[in-house]
Amino acid sequence: MDPLPSRPGPSRPFSEVARAWLEWFGVARLAVTALAVLAVGAGGFWLLRSPAATIESALPYASRGGPAAAVSSSTSASASPGSGDAVASSTSVPSPALIVYVAGAVLSPGVYQVPGNARVQHAVLAAGGPAAGADLDAMNLAAFIRDGDRIYVPHRGAAVPAVVGATSGATTAGNSASGQPAMPIDLNRAAAEELDSLPGVGPATAAAIVTYRERSGPFASIDDLLKVPGIGPAKVEALRSLVKV
Repeated sequence: MDPLPSRPGPSRPFSEVARAWLEWFGVARLAVTALAVLAVGAGGFWLLRSPAATIESALPYASRGGPAAAVSSSTSASASPGSGDAVASSTSVPSPALIVYVAGAVLSPGVYQVPGNARVQHAVLAAGGPAAGADLDAMNLAAFIRDGDRIYVPHRGAAVPAVVGATSGATTAGNSASGQPAMPIDLNRAAAEELDSLPGVGPATAAAIVTYRERSGPFASIDDLLKVPGIGPAKVEALRSLVKV
């Protein structure tokens, strides 16, 4: 006769089972295991967390329009704080074109149209550039030119021929043998070197006139010279017949 199977023991309450398991596993081992689990969890959270925002992420995106779009956006941004700035930038009028006569040692002498802020160098280039043997050192290529000027480029070693008829460009832009600019000198176009040639005006005063013109705009009248540091009423009266606006 087969023996009867063993019967399971009576069930014990959970608290008693947990107490027995804790005695078997040990409190120290349980604490170490809990700390290990916390450390692994903290490490996983640190690795998977979202990275902090960088400084580059706060910068605006570049426009696809290229450099022209960047210039346009910067212009509109600078004009947005006040409508006055936007109106000033949109109503700027370019200088009118000038008609000048270029003669002498150039490739194509003749009458040419140049921009309103052109200098002697621009007129020479408009006439095809200097010819062989041109004496450019005898000229002030950086001088401003005026409408109707005659710009003569001398040949090396040759004398500058006399000009028939009134012309301001013969001496202003072409630098005649005397080297003195034609009078009256335009306060709004003359370079510092031309202003320096005026009686009683030295390099410092000439530079002050140019600085005032660049910061405050063109002179509206000769009396505006009183606003230039270092120029008083006596000097303005002395220059009145020698300058113009």
